[in-house]
Amino acid sequence: MPIINISVTGKPDAALSAGIAKEITEITATQLRKDPTITAVAVTYIDPQHWFAGGKSLAEHGTNTFWLDIKVVDGTNTKLELEAYLRALFDAFGRLLGGVHEESYAFVHEVPAAAYGYGGKTQEFRFISGRLKAA
Repeated sequence: MPIINISVTGKPDAALSAGIAKEITEITATQLRKDPTITAVAVTYIDPQHWFAGGKSLAEHGTNTFWLDIKVVDGTNTKLELEAYLRALFDAFGRLLGGVHEESYAFVHEVPAAAYGYGGKTQEFRFISGRLKAA
């Protein structure tokens, strides 16, 4: 049930946003085992003249970039899974955006299950409820 916020350089493009959402949802399902039916993705665009890396705009660099911010429940993924996820993200954005600057970032927030949820229920509540039903 992750929420994924993505910023990319460029002008708003509905087709590109749909492609980004689809591919990143698939990577998140494959690498982090997150249910794609409850994965939310928001894509925003920033003019490359207003995004800077190393003191120069991305327009000056002649490259694109991204910032991906995802929240997941703490302890649900291993370091190896997170490493593979980051690698897959960079590969995907290279294909989706082309010419991705090395200073493109992804941040996986691992948050407590008691502080994270959807539909008015925490992930901790869902876990405990599921275990009680299984017993």
